[in-house]
Amino acid sequence: MPDHDPAPLPEACGLNIAALAGLFRHTTNSYKFLFFLAILDLLRRHRFDAERPYAYREITIEMLAIAWYPHSYFKLSFGTQDTIAQKLTALDLDFPDSTNLFGNDRRALRETLASTDLRTAKRLMEFVPYRLITPFLDPQLREAGVDRGAWMELERELPRIANRHFDQARPLYRFNGERDRDCTAIFWHPEWAAYFEQHYSVAHGWAAWHWLQYMQRRNPSVPGLPKKLFPPLGRESMTRETRFWREVLKNPDGHDLRCIYSGAALSPDSFALDHYLPWSFVVHNQLWNLVPAPTSVNSAKSNCLPATAHLERLVDLQHRGLVIASKTFSPQAFNRFAEDYLTDLHLPSTASLLNYDQLAEAYEKHLPPLLTLASNQGFTPNWQYEEAER
Repeated sequence: MPDHDPAPLPEACGLNIAALAGLFRHTTNSYKFLFFLAILDLLRRHRFDAERPYAYREITIEMLAIAWYPHSYFKLSFGTQDTIAQKLTALDLDFPDSTNLFGNDRRALRETLASTDLRTAKRLMEFVPYRLITPFLDPQLREAGVDRGAWMELERELPRIANRHFDQARPLYRFNGERDRDCTAIFWHPEWAAYFEQHYSVAHGWAAWHWLQYMQRRNPSVPGLPKKLFPPLGRESMTRETRFWREVLKNPDGHDLRCIYSGAALSPDSFALDHYLPWSFVVHNQLWNLVPAPTSVNSAKSNCLPATAHLERLVDLQHRGLVIASKTFSPQAFNRFAEDYLTDLHLPSTASLLNYDQLAEAYEKHLPPLLTLASNQGFTPNWQYEEAER
């Protein structure tokens, strides 16, 4: 998602595009973003069918599925006033080992949520379905004497007003009841359903841009934030990075290299690449953050943050690897590998990579703040392999 302003919403005769464009003004929590993205995705998944009811339960499941990745997988903050994080934590979702959480359809998450007791998340459908469409019904609310700032009154009166003025005012949707306590579903206005069918990509991109701005304000220092708001399609292949370390380990000078966590000897024929800072924190496969480790050690570490003592060992292994790689690969190939280090560690040249002191200084300057930030976000700190095994 780009940082520049999104494409303007297309105009449409008879529809209040200005009200749509103002949906997220003065938004102080995540519910409006999640609710709108949820109903928009549900509308698309059901082929823009305006005749079927969109039940509160399925909307709740979709909202939680959208929120799960930034909260539970990437450990982002939704803000101090936001309670959806507590609702997700309280659900304590348990996924089978075979579950594939990658892919943009959120199917595995929805299936797990659908089989979960969602009573703790029931309050997600309080206020937000009613608050969201108030911009479309301003004249009618004023005529009825409803105070938009009085949430309880708005929740009580808005279903009746939305239903009564559905054809004239054309809000996004109406309700299946006249009182909030009787409402269990919404029905899209057919003209809005047709509008979003024609302009889905623009409308979804517009909503996603506002969602990103909201989350950036609450996570100003988090790396790779735009990639953390929606389900990752899958991790990029690490064929290139694996080749780098395999050739290093195959070199006679690399035969004595050992795992920085367990001290076990490393074999070019059997190793995993470990993300020193977890992938779900950095969302990349840059070589400066990858070290070879036995598969069992990599699995044990999972998304934990290494103890401080491992940083020196990381620098030692990286420096040894770079020196060996500089002799193993052609200058052109080595320079391509070096780009990962030079860009992110802010080193001036490939020669500086081969200078232990300069490399150590770059790591010592770059990694501790990221480790602190990751720990503050909720990643488990101070991991050591021996402790994990006991």
